[in-house]
Amino acid sequence: MKGMITLDNKCCNNKILEAPFLKEMMKVTYNMWRMGWDERNGGNISYLLYDDEVSKYIDTNKFTREIKLSFPVKELANKIFLVTGTGKYFKNVIDSPETNLGIVKVSENGNSIYVLWGYEDGSSPTSELPAHFMSHIERLKIDKNHRVVIHTHATNVITMTFVHELDEATFTKTLWKMCTECLVVFPDGVGILPWMVPGSDEIGRKTAEKMKEYRLVIWPYHGIFGTGSTVDEAFGLIETVEKAAEVYVKVHSCGQIKQELTDEQLKELAREFKVIVRDGILK
Repeated sequence: MKGMITLDNKCCNNKILEAPFLKEMMKVTYNMWRMGWDERNGGNISYLLYDDEVSKYIDTNKFTREIKLSFPVKELANKIFLVTGTGKYFKNVIDSPETNLGIVKVSENGNSIYVLWGYEDGSSPTSELPAHFMSHIERLKIDKNHRVVIHTHATNVITMTFVHELDEATFTKTLWKMCTECLVVFPDGVGILPWMVPGSDEIGRKTAEKMKEYRLVIWPYHGIFGTGSTVDEAFGLIETVEKAAEVYVKVHSCGQIKQELTDEQLKELAREFKVIVRDGILK
């Protein structure tokens, strides 16, 4: 039967530790912890993998166990993801990927996931899986090359949500003005949710709604979601926003701003780099 999944607790092996996608995940999680963004078990990442790249290392039709989902994701049926584990520390991924990460495959009906590899201590994917899967669904509708969702507790982004108006247009414009390259890197701006309890299906749906328009979504007093076709792209988006937020925090701690990028200069920048800027932000 096509697409048949069978139970096999011996599917895991050390060969997969050489997989480029696994090495990439180990590297980025360590870097994000090193940057101070992912304290304790903070942060989570999901990485859409293609069957032909995973099947080089493990049998993608065999699983160690099945986990029921609280939300259906029929749109992701049979897709495979590398996902950080719930309660896991980013700093430990590099030393023990088989415990802190897992590769899962969505069932044909989208009601559950099969663990193909990892979570060897019996753990599960991140509690933010609803926000990840729902965001993947929306971003894939817009960009067929989309693959990565990163959630992290970027320090200065969180700080900025306490002292800046939480309006998407004004927040975006402030970030654009902090560093010349910001408008070029994220001309579509940033989305912002109202504060919500994390880990729920509801915050997952609300985040996904924003993902229809934005590649970056901020959770006030909590962190940020970034997406992309590669780990570097998703990480780079967040890194750029975090740098701009850091400049904002430092500038305001110094006192009154004496000069800044003007709207006309930002428009000139957009023309030069041929990027389409979100309407309604620049005057």
